[in-house]
Amino acid sequence: MVLPIKPVVVLPESAPSRPAVLRALQQLGVSAAGLPVPSESDLAVVDVTAPGGDAALEQLLASPAGNRLSVVAITDGALLEREVADVVAPQSLDAELVLRLKRAHARRTTYREARARQRDLQVLLELTARYAEASDVDELLHEVTRRLADEMEIDRAALVLLDEENATGTILAASDDASLKDLKIDLKQYPEIREVVRTGKPVIVEDAPSHPLLEDVRDKVAARGIRNIAAMPLAVRNKVLGVLLLRRSSGRGAFVNREVDFLTTVAHATAVALRNARQLDAERGRREREKSARIAAEERAEALRQYESYFEHLSDGVAILDDKACVLSLNPAGRKLLDVELDEAKGRHINALTNPSDDGLLMEVLNSVSQGKTRSDFDVPVRTLAGRRLTLSLSAAPLDFERDKAVAILTLRDVTRARALADELQKTKDYLERLIDSSVDAIIAADMKGKVILFNKAAESICGWTSEQALESLDVQRLYPKGQAREVMTALRSNQGGGVGRLAQSRREIIHKNGDRIPVSMSAAIIYEGGREIGTVGIFTDLRDRLKLERKLSDAETRLEESEKNKVLMALAGAAAHELNQPLTSVMGYAELVKRKIPETEPSFRYVDVIYREAERMAEIVRKIGKITRYEVKEYVGDQTIVDIDKAAAHEE
Repeated sequence: MVLPIKPVVVLPESAPSRPAVLRALQQLGVSAAGLPVPSESDLAVVDVTAPGGDAALEQLLASPAGNRLSVVAITDGALLEREVADVVAPQSLDAELVLRLKRAHARRTTYREARARQRDLQVLLELTARYAEASDVDELLHEVTRRLADEMEIDRAALVLLDEENATGTILAASDDASLKDLKIDLKQYPEIREVVRTGKPVIVEDAPSHPLLEDVRDKVAARGIRNIAAMPLAVRNKVLGVLLLRRSSGRGAFVNREVDFLTTVAHATAVALRNARQLDAERGRREREKSARIAAEERAEALRQYESYFEHLSDGVAILDDKACVLSLNPAGRKLLDVELDEAKGRHINALTNPSDDGLLMEVLNSVSQGKTRSDFDVPVRTLAGRRLTLSLSAAPLDFERDKAVAILTLRDVTRARALADELQKTKDYLERLIDSSVDAIIAADMKGKVILFNKAAESICGWTSEQALESLDVQRLYPKGQAREVMTALRSNQGGGVGRLAQSRREIIHKNGDRIPVSMSAAIIYEGGREIGTVGIFTDLRDRLKLERKLSDAETRLEESEKNKVLMALAGAAAHELNQPLTSVMGYAELVKRKIPETEPSFRYVDVIYREAERMAEIVRKIGKITRYEVKEYVGDQTIVDIDKAAAHEE
């Protein structure tokens, strides 16, 4: 380890050990110094064995710099009156001094780091206490930024609140100007804030003028002399509400890890405080009428009895509790709700009247109310004294009636039926989602802008898109060939195909993610809400397997027809051959007998010979007819065709 380049104080200057000490410092790459102590020095070597060594040590430790110096004393073993960081014997300087200095420096660094973290913790605790106590939020936020600027030696600390679209910001407070608040800024001029919004993580810039993130605003940054920037997200539940922005042009240089950790914690605490302030303001605004009507806290009623007459007519149960959570008053609606009479309720603990399933929850709420906080609309399952099981929605607010010891007002509303209905609706919703996902047909729903809002498992299989991809970026028009989506909507709005708002089953094509056209059977409907179109739903059946089966059936029918033709032809040919064979045999036989009886010189012999040869040719044709195995035709006169006997019988041959 090489020490930082800071002078090491060596005393006394006339000590015999000085050459050995200088050799050790040379190894460490640091220089020697004397009195007065340089402001940047944090190490000293004092030889107490040399003349004037004890006095030099005493003078050094008593000086203003004594508290920050780590002293290594050269001693021969004698006890020292003052405490030092380490000791080394004169004869061991060459062997041990370098190691002793390194160790003293490391301890000093650790000590400084611990002191700094202790200081950070103290500041954090003070800020947290201020968050819990402050009533003036604007003053508190300015104090936080000013305190951070002082503690961390920065030029400016500012709290920036983001709008819902994260396009503009509002400076809530700045360390250098107590009057600066609610100042709108364009986030295009603050790339470091945009980066925090994008990533949700801290952005630390060490050399702002040369950093690529600040390229678009480099001239402005350089003109203001800004060197280091820290932008910390004010996030609650991973939602960035704003940014804590710190800028430093001089002083301690770049933000170190300890400072970043400290700022991260401060930013988180500030974000929670801002969130709570927002919620409290919203809650106060929302419940202002109800609160003033029920407890009239602003008018400070003279006594609890004045409220009792008012609460008599409320439809919600109202209980006034003392500091021990016992009932002081319970209006008629509350008594009916809890199945109890007023005399029976007074003086009893609220848990004894409600028998909540979680005793700790109600007591935790009442404890927070006793500290001046307001809690509203939290559900508690209870069992009344009559044994009825209810779900009550409770709200609690603090009161201040020392005379009557009333410290809290508790309102009770029966939401048993509403919660049961909500649970039933949730179960129905879950069941329908499972049913839709289990369908073998693709079910796709979209809003009227074409954004997909439902895409079941079968749709993933047919279209090639995952449900996440479809819900995030798929326009339903991309599922149809060009112009077909408009045709479907036109048909849905017409009286044809099932009536207005419905489209009966029809053959269509949809486009797969890879561009293939998928034949489907489609039915569709428009979803209405109060007579207004809010979306469409389509059910698609994949026809690819069905079309393959239809083609196979068509081929089989064609082959069957061909086979039937062949059977008929063969049967006809066989019957014709059988019927013609006998008369032809007789004709040929008689013709041959006549030929034998007539001399060849007779003119009639030639006629009989022609009869015999033609009959023989007919017999050959009959034999071919008997051998026909398939249906073959040839052209005949005009456009007619006749059976080609030679080809039809050739297969057999």
